[in-house]
Amino acid sequence: MLAFVWLVFVAVGLIHFYLWKRLIKDPLRSRRGRRVGAGVTVALALLVPATLIGTRTGHAEWLGWPGYLWLALMFYLLVALISLEIPRAAVLLLWKMQSRTKESARKETDGSGSITQSDIGGLAARESSAEGAGEDTTDGVDIAAVTTEPESEGIERRLVLARGMAIFAGLTAAGITGYGVKTAMGPPRLDRFSMPLAKLPRAMDGTRLAVVSDIHLGPLTGTRHLGRIVDLINSVQADVVCVVGDLVDGSVAELGRFATPLSEIESRYGAFFVTGNHEYYSGFGPWVEEVARLGVRPLRNERVEINGLDLAGVNDLGGVTYGDGPDFAKALGDRDPARPVVLMAHQPVAAHQAAPFGVDLQVSGHTHGGQMAPFNLLVGLQQPVVSGFGKVDGVPVYVTNGAGFWGPPVRVGAPPQVTVVELRAE
Repeated sequence: MLAFVWLVFVAVGLIHFYLWKRLIKDPLRSRRGRRVGAGVTVALALLVPATLIGTRTGHAEWLGWPGYLWLALMFYLLVALISLEIPRAAVLLLWKMQSRTKESARKETDGSGSITQSDIGGLAARESSAEGAGEDTTDGVDIAAVTTEPESEGIERRLVLARGMAIFAGLTAAGITGYGVKTAMGPPRLDRFSMPLAKLPRAMDGTRLAVVSDIHLGPLTGTRHLGRIVDLINSVQADVVCVVGDLVDGSVAELGRFATPLSEIESRYGAFFVTGNHEYYSGFGPWVEEVARLGVRPLRNERVEINGLDLAGVNDLGGVTYGDGPDFAKALGDRDPARPVVLMAHQPVAAHQAAPFGVDLQVSGHTHGGQMAPFNLLVGLQQPVVSGFGKVDGVPVYVTNGAGFWGPPVRVGAPPQVTVVELRAE
């Protein structure tokens, strides 16, 4: 664990050094400006771990908004600058080739009246020997200008390039982050998906599951966050509501009042809940009791039968560390294989362990759809399905983007959503 923390500190430090070089050192001439920029960069670098640690432990929640906003802005500054590195290198290479071409042209015109390096050397010697006599030996030629003009021209061009790169990256990162904040803090969207189940009874054809995950109640979400999610769920008149983990980011004592809208969920056959990894960071025992008190039934490695359909739920994989991990055999074993089964599991990767039990559909969350593109590419390295429908070891898996956010209140390319899965009898 300590090694991981040090790795994070080193990574954050290297990222901020790179940002300082490209955004401050390269485009600024003033030494004072560079020193001030270096101080600001160090402060922002320290803000990142302070925010992650402070908000996690509840000792510095006031850091949430500035710290997480900078984290998002830092991410998109890094993405923008890295994407500009190849064009920057190409432009510098082009300028270097042009300089070599000009130098070759100067050498070819040697003796035709053009001033070459040997001429400059001779002029300098003559000027030095005649310095005391006050003679003009340069024939009106400014030696300093001749020797420094190509170099100063190169410096000016590199400065313009650096400033243009910094301005473009800054405007791009600010624009994307602003859009992401507006999306994350806005209402969730409704996503619909139709899933045929061969064993579904005709009487259950058209059964609607309202699937919601990753609500992440916390200091940044506010009091209206869950209320409007519940309103959207109720608007679809679902038969079953599935809350597939990561409901909270804090204890019942801190956030219990934010969770009260759960009691207003309306559904034909009931609302059900399984733990996500963040419940284990927040005190999963009290939250399981609180959710049940509010009328949402926790499925703790168990299943219920609903008119010929089995609905099962397993604890999150993250619960293993807390002695409360998933038990697929308990939830899925010894069941009537003639009935279809829908499994609620927080992480899509759980489908690997569910596959031997003949699961007809698994509904999951956890990924946030990547939350901040192109971060979704990295999420795909850890989870087999990032967003929407996919198959894992033959198990059909639907992953909803989640209705909240974790960390930065920013969503880019993965809007918050509630998913309605309509089950169809083949």
